[in-house]
Amino acid sequence: METINRLKENVEIILPKNGLEEKLEQAKNQKRKLIIKLGFDPTAPDLHLGHAVVLKKLKEFQDLGHQVIILVGDFTARIGDPTGKNKSRKPLSVKEVQHNAETYINQLSKIIDIDKVKIVFNSEWLDKLSFTEVIQILSKVTVAQLMHRNDFNKRFTENTPIAMHELVYPILQAFDSVEIKADIEMGGTDQLFNCTMGRKLQETFKMNPQIVMCMPLLKGLDGKEKMSKSLNNIIGLTDDAKDMFGKTMSIPDSLIEEFLHLTTDFSFNEKQTIKNRLTNGENPMEIKKIIAKNIITQYHNSKLAQDAEDYFVKQFQNKKIENKEFEPVIMNTIQHVNQTIKLIDLCVQLKKGLSKSAIRRLIESGAVQIDLKKSKEIHNEIIIRPGMKIKIGKRNFYELIK
Repeated sequence: METINRLKENVEIILPKNGLEEKLEQAKNQKRKLIIKLGFDPTAPDLHLGHAVVLKKLKEFQDLGHQVIILVGDFTARIGDPTGKNKSRKPLSVKEVQHNAETYINQLSKIIDIDKVKIVFNSEWLDKLSFTEVIQILSKVTVAQLMHRNDFNKRFTENTPIAMHELVYPILQAFDSVEIKADIEMGGTDQLFNCTMGRKLQETFKMNPQIVMCMPLLKGLDGKEKMSKSLNNIIGLTDDAKDMFGKTMSIPDSLIEEFLHLTTDFSFNEKQTIKNRLTNGENPMEIKKIIAKNIITQYHNSKLAQDAEDYFVKQFQNKKIENKEFEPVIMNTIQHVNQTIKLIDLCVQLKKGLSKSAIRRLIESGAVQIDLKKSKEIHNEIIIRPGMKIKIGKRNFYELIK
């Protein structure tokens, strides 16, 4: 019972309800490992804490001796999956798919034992299907079944185009479960329809159908949308420790409990104790620090976690700017003319990744300082020199050096 409860912890949906108990009993009676499937379409190369919610659950199955299969949808990524979107996702080239898949696989080792994982690519069987075989597979699914998918139904109702290849996508994903004989398919709740389609297709092939286990979708740093690289609201598994800490500290207070339960590896009792501290009025910032340090310890180590906290306190809680740590920038890397440069151009070169319009707003709002003095004129000519200190926004401190 303890094992069942642990495996069910944080799981949002299990279909059928008693399916996990039945599958574990089957495995025990048949003296075999369960096959646990997790599919990835390598549409973006970086894994984040949202992916980790599912991966950590896989690790629990792996620790119990079951077979985890990571299915890389290199074939289906070339089609484009609109899951959770109101339009078709752009298909990827073969080269993009290969690069992203390699990056995914390398990052998996941060959570699961990659040596015990079986990694398969669905192009291995989908590329080999004849057109006749494809039609035979499609014939096992009705249009009515496909229209149960929320995004398809919504787009159909709103007269938004749905391309035929999009309707084929969940059927091909379902066929992956047939091919690898999956016992359990895991994913986020946004994959519920696709996973249940795997159950239905396995049944038509006279197989014992997989159960579906869906994990909740971790909200991103904005506190509104699910964590997604396309929304720029993620904490990446490969982010450095300081970035991880700063990003975690930036989450709205409303996300604290969600992050506590879904991103940390504290025990159940430890989580309850921390939750009680929050309920009893402890400063939310202190709770966020506990969560941030735990996250960094998982993906880096405890020393870097402590260093990141020390850096955060020094940079963002210490109000004296002269005590901040300034990032050194070699002057020769700044494009200038006769040692002069417009303020907005200097800031754009220093704060890469931020648009010129965003930099303009920061300057005009007084969020930019040159040698501790605010400068609100975007076209002001700055004479750059070694030792010059520039502050951009709340968290970016730079010092020019030779």
